[in-house]
Amino acid sequence: MDLIADHISHRFGALDVLDGVSFTVSAGEVVAIVGPSGCGKSTLLSILGGLLLPSAGGAKLRSAPPADSLNPLTFVFQDFALLPWSTVEDNVAFPLLHTPLSAQERRISVDDALRRTGLTDFRTAYPKQLSGGMRQRVGIARALAVRPAILLMDEPLSALDSQTRELLMEDFIGLLADRTMGAVYVTHNLEEAVRLADRIVVLSRRPGRIREIVTMPLPRSDRGDTAAREQLLQLQNDLWALIRGEAVDAEREVQDA
Repeated sequence: MDLIADHISHRFGALDVLDGVSFTVSAGEVVAIVGPSGCGKSTLLSILGGLLLPSAGGAKLRSAPPADSLNPLTFVFQDFALLPWSTVEDNVAFPLLHTPLSAQERRISVDDALRRTGLTDFRTAYPKQLSGGMRQRVGIARALAVRPAILLMDEPLSALDSQTRELLMEDFIGLLADRTMGAVYVTHNLEEAVRLADRIVVLSRRPGRIREIVTMPLPRSDRGDTAAREQLLQLQNDLWALIRGEAVDAEREVQDA
């Protein structure tokens, strides 16, 4: 299943946020969205996931999702969005409650999602008992439980410390390695973009337009090697060179507002 952004434009009142954004996320592909603050990255993700109707253009799916997919497009949020009164297991099971799955099938899906995210031993814990990284793992497990074709991830690591962020980045790489699931990954962190993405969509300052789409020259499986670090750092620098001038202007605009 492919996800297509088709000339998406959006405005909030008199404020133009996005202007004619088009690209395709192919089955099993990871596409990162980067750009200056306020360029419409999260707005674009909301439109792709059907949470927001665009002012013009639209998002559409091409071909059918996998037969076992219960929710083809599924969000992973920055703030975890967990139910504090529910256990880890119940949080992961929550999106399955109104599906045609039997109780046994729901249990199998939850068990698999917990196993894949290293949470099996924490199934009876409550969110308040977990670290930030573990809470985000619960959010990821909940997304995996519905077997999405494409994950929509909005700054999923930005609220975490650097060590936890690194560990979860490795988790993402492992979860996406078999290419049965794709992702749209919104981030301010260029290191995350070059580590995780197959292609990187660089948006301009508001209204967000596509400045460039960068194809990563290294497969994800090779990017953890010591030999790849210099190349990845150069790619980060190249991306920053594309963004820096407009990022400075966007920051001044916020300060002057």
